[in-house]
Amino acid sequence: MLRNLYSFFIVFQIMLVSISCTSTRKTVYFYNVQDTTFLQRGSEIQTPIQENDILSISISSLNAEASAIFNPNNNNYNNYNSNIRSTTVTGNNIEAGGYLVNADGTIQLPVLGNVKAAGLTKKELKDNITNMILSKKLLIDPLVEIRFLNYEVTVIGEVAKPTVITVPSEKISLLKAIGLAGDLTIYGKRENVLLIREENGKKKTRHINLNSSNFFNSPYYYLQPNDVVYVEPNKDKVASTSRSRQLLPVILSGLSIVVIVLDRFIK
Repeated sequence: MLRNLYSFFIVFQIMLVSISCTSTRKTVYFYNVQDTTFLQRGSEIQTPIQENDILSISISSLNAEASAIFNPNNNNYNNYNSNIRSTTVTGNNIEAGGYLVNADGTIQLPVLGNVKAAGLTKKELKDNITNMILSKKLLIDPLVEIRFLNYEVTVIGEVAKPTVITVPSEKISLLKAIGLAGDLTIYGKRENVLLIREENGKKKTRHINLNSSNFFNSPYYYLQPNDVVYVEPNKDKVASTSRSRQLLPVILSGLSIVVIVLDRFIK
C-alpha cells in the first residue's frame, strides 16, 4: 500500500513539473548576438504629423513684445488651443495646451490663421511657419519650436504591466517600452513581437524578432507616436493552460483518492 502511495506521489510531481516547465532558451533575449557595433538607424527619422495630433508651438524673437501675440495663453485664445491631459508610466498627470491638427490637416495659429500640418515633419512645419512670418514681415529672425504633446505608445499582451506610455522626450526604443511595461513574461514570444503602426491613414503591421541581431539595425528599433506593441503568448502558455484545464479534474480526483487511502491506512 505504501509503495503504491509513493508511486502516486512521484507521478503527481512529474505532472506538476511538466505543466510549469518552459524552455529556458525561449526566455532569453538576443541569444545569438555576438559582440559588435551597430549603427543607429531610425533615430534620425522624423515622424510625419497626422490628424488629431496635438502640437506645442512656440514662436519667439529678439522683440519679446512683438512675439507675444504668437504665444497666447489658454485663457485668452481658447479658439486656438486645445487642452489635453495625459498620464505618464509613473502615474503622474500632465496637463498642457496645444494646437490640435484638424480633420482637414490644418492647425489654426494666431495671426497666421490656418496652416497645413498633416503629412509634414516637425522640421518642415517649422520652416513653413518661419517663412510665413518672414514673408509677412511680422518678426525679424523668428525662432519656431515644435513638440508633440500626444507622443504615446501602447504595450499589451504577454508583459507584466500592459500600459500606455507617454514619451516627453519624443524618442523611445522598443526595448525601453517593453522595459517600462515590466518586461515580457516567460510566456511572451520574443521571436514574434507584433508592431502596429499608422501612417498616412493606413495601418501596417510588422513582426519583430528580438532574438535576431538584425533588430538593432531595424527601422522599427525606435517607436513612433501611437505605435502599438503586442506580445503574443507562446505555445507553452497555450499548452499549459489547456493541460491545466484538462488535468484539473484528474488531479482533484487523485487527491480525493489519496485522502481516502490515507484515511483508511490511518484507521
